[in-house]
Amino acid sequence: MKTNLTGKGASRIHKSVSPEEIIAAGGTTAFGIKTGKNNEELKKALKNSAEPEPFTEEEWEGLLKQIANDK
Repeated sequence: MKTNLTGKGASRIHKSVSPEEIIAAGGTTAFGIKTGKNNEELKKALKNSAEPEPFTEEEWEGLLKQIANDK
């Protein structure tokens, strides 16, 4: 596993894991168990997280333009 220490925010505290490492561990569920992660922890973290902020009208317009240009 690699740790990104050059960026800001969450990437500084979360380790990067390659798909090969997950497969070698026996799949996503096995990898989660081996690394001490589980669905209950995830559910608890999501319940305790801040509510997402809605997009502003300006952000929506920009997103719709980007989608139209990407077609």
